Amino acid sequence: MRPIVELRNATKQYRGIPAVKEVSFSLRRGEVHALLGENGAGKSTLTKMIAGVVEPTSGEVWIDGAKVELASPSDALRRGIAMVYQETSLVPSLTVAQNIYLTDAKRFHRLRGIYIAGQQFLQSLNFHVDPTAMVSGLGAGQKQMVEIARAVHHNAQVIIFDEPTATLTPEEKHQFFALVERLKQRNVSIIFISHALEEALAIADRITVMRDGEHVVTDDVEKFDREKIVRAMVGRTLTGELYGSSRNRAVREAGEKVLSVQNLSMGSLVRNTSFSIFAGQITGVFGLIGSGRTEAAKVVAGVLKRDMFHGGQIRLGDRPVRYRVPRSAVGDGIVYVTEDRKVEGFFETMSIAENIHIAALAGGRTKSATVSMSEMRALASEWIEALNVKAINADARVIELSGGNQQKVVVAKALVQKPRLVIFDEPTRGVDVGAIAEIHHLINRLADEGIAVMVISSYLPEVLQLSDRILVCRQGRIVEEFEGNRADEETIMYAAVH
Repeated sequence: MRPIVELRNATKQYRGIPAVKEVSFSLRRGEVHALLGENGAGKSTLTKMIAGVVEPTSGEVWIDGAKVELASPSDALRRGIAMVYQETSLVPSLTVAQNIYLTDAKRFHRLRGIYIAGQQFLQSLNFHVDPTAMVSGLGAGQKQMVEIARAVHHNAQVIIFDEPTATLTPEEKHQFFALVERLKQRNVSIIFISHALEEALAIADRITVMRDGEHVVTDDVEKFDREKIVRAMVGRTLTGELYGSSRNRAVREAGEKVLSVQNLSMGSLVRNTSFSIFAGQITGVFGLIGSGRTEAAKVVAGVLKRDMFHGGQIRLGDRPVRYRVPRSAVGDGIVYVTEDRKVEGFFETMSIAENIHIAALAGGRTKSATVSMSEMRALASEWIEALNVKAINADARVIELSGGNQQKVVVAKALVQKPRLVIFDEPTRGVDVGAIAEIHHLINRLADEGIAVMVISSYLPEVLQLSDRILVCRQGRIVEEFEGNRADEETIMYAAVH
């Protein structure tokens, strides 16, 4: 069968460094082809060449048996290729329906018509999103649904999904997989990029693994299991390093009480919730999207404000605090590592060195009125080495890095401030298995050094693997607490939904 899309010996270089090196790739009509690899392996670059976002430095792009040159994403869309990006490409100042019908000039300004059509279209996909809502007010999971809906609306024959499930709840993932099956029945071809290997094994027809910008292996999904994929991705096995059994493992003893939260309230999202965080321990917080876990953490870190009256109390050590801006919290040693790295985590047009230096200034590590470029690069190099950031050098712009390496820069910005409490919100979202192991080792090391650590995660195996204590959040409140080595997935999930 002739491939609907084919790359032949494609290479893409940035500043003379190949992000993709002489890779050949084919996509058959009506198949789901999973594209796997570590962050920086070249997956997104490869698919962006197919989607017309970047032009190959060398090599050829073939669509339906004809050699083509794709000058832009709109050019690719006219040829039936749409891409759903890992980081949202929506227009935040427009509504959901306006974003879906953005390229439909005849209907775009007929708001009543597109709201009715948008409601019906979203319902047909089983996506529970208000078409009249402003995109700027949506959560990460709902934004991803709108991205997917927009791609499906174009009736594309090839859809590229780059980490589509990273921000979705288990129920939303189920709906997404059902949508993929319906698209397959319509003979739509799908490229599926994911770090969730079990998802790739469950829905893919074929799997391609890349490493360091080069093709490693392509085969039918039946020829793979998790261990074989990991070995192809990282060049070694990670057995026992990642999501091993949490049963009967030793938990750290609680040190001094660093943070005490009593009856915290913020509108309808956080309602009279109470919890404590201790030094030298990892406190995991699990809850479904919308349960108030992120909002409570942001109030603690000064990103959001609690209710003016009856908002509860936050005590850092033995003194009450009320932060109105994050800078005040940072000054007291509280840092928040955001779940949305692109919007809140870094300055994308600045270099790695500049981002880390700004964080050092915020944390009071350096008070010099002048900037020493050599000191700034030395500081960045120190953290690049410590966190194994894959970049050309410290002057590389953060936007040029892969998602996992961007996440490491965000973590470096937090740790350079020498905190006493670190709040990680979805620390491994959109991160490959190798980088996940590195981030987990880092989080464990922080706790071993006596720092108080709070980890918010939607992925239960991660919560169970890391946590000394587990808090379960539901409808704006902490409703249960478990010892890290005593709980299991079923018990925690039951507490989160009932």
